[in-house]
Amino acid sequence: MLHDLIVTIVNKGDSEKVVEASRKAGAEGGTIMMGRGTGIHEQTKLFGITIEPQKDIVLTLVEREKTSQVLEEIVKATKLDKPGRGIAFVLGVEQVVGISHILMDLK
Repeated sequence: MLHDLIVTIVNKGDSEKVVEASRKAGAEGGTIMMGRGTGIHEQTKLFGITIEPQKDIVLTLVEREKTSQVLEEIVKATKLDKPGRGIAFVLGVEQVVGISHILMDLK
């Protein structure tokens, strides 16, 4: 079975939208991490001091045949097609361990 990793970087607080959309499209869930943005849409100044907003990073491991559907739901739920809303990208996964419960369900 082939897998992909969908990496979604969104504004702080939007990670739950990503996880809910992923589950709706057939993913098992995700891992949420904290980050800090430095892109052109992230640079805000307050009293001359640059503020770098916090970001949520969601890692979602999905079966390759579900990747497009899951990514589409994430884009809809978080409006990633609008500037400054975040970014998502997909990485191919060579090997996976620790998902034996998923593999058992397939048998």
